[in-house]
Amino acid sequence: MHKKIRIGALISGGGTNLQAIIDACESGKTDGEIVFVGTDNPDASGLERGRKHGIPTFTVDYSSIIQSLKKGSEKIVPPKDFDIDDLYAKQTLFSDDADPETVKCFMVSRAIAEAKLLEAMAPYPFDLLVLAGFMRTLSPYFIDRVNPKTDHPRIMNIHPALLPSFPGTDGYGDTFRYGCKVGGCTVHFIDYGEDSGPIIGQKAFQIEPDDTLATIRKKGLELEWEVYPECIQLFAQSRLKIVNRSYPTPDGKKIQRRIVEIV
Repeated sequence: MHKKIRIGALISGGGTNLQAIIDACESGKTDGEIVFVGTDNPDASGLERGRKHGIPTFTVDYSSIIQSLKKGSEKIVPPKDFDIDDLYAKQTLFSDDADPETVKCFMVSRAIAEAKLLEAMAPYPFDLLVLAGFMRTLSPYFIDRVNPKTDHPRIMNIHPALLPSFPGTDGYGDTFRYGCKVGGCTVHFIDYGEDSGPIIGQKAFQIEPDDTLATIRKKGLELEWEVYPECIQLFAQSRLKIVNRSYPTPDGKKIQRRIVEIV
């Protein structure tokens, strides 16, 4: 038996993936233990799932923080270790021609909220952080403080599409509207982009002519509840290795990609 890893979880809503992970841990399918459940949403019903299992919970109200900053009712003071130039250089969420003030406001407000999130997480040491329906994009400020070792990422996410297709918040909807014949879900490590980190695992399902968006989401969620605990178990077994690979492009050049090897 492998030593159990400590898992922190962040949610924004009902927490069905959280429940799948809790169940896998309690059944022994996943060698892990949830040590906290945090959310950005005070009304997240998934918090009750954690409480029922005796898991510590907390809330960092992102919306309240961001609105207070926008209204000027709270002095905008970023964390002492905040470096806007460093975040500009690392982030890939915004294009090069994006309005600098918009980017700055996003980075500052997000870092303030993330600093509070890190503070709330601090009492609960963890080996892996899982995003189980956490609907906030993480900035390099947060990522670098959770992932000090770039070759050992420890923030994992579940996405409702077969990445790299259809990143963003509505993967199943985008899959359905595009007319795809196959849908699915993806577990990946977080990086500085939007759903662009190294892929760990995927599961796919057929889309039938009589499928609706509702039935597609149902199929996808059932697979999410399977693949997420499986990928966490691979992490617990130390079977996930990040490697750099070079791939040729049609114009004869090469691109570098960080991928996950299962060993």
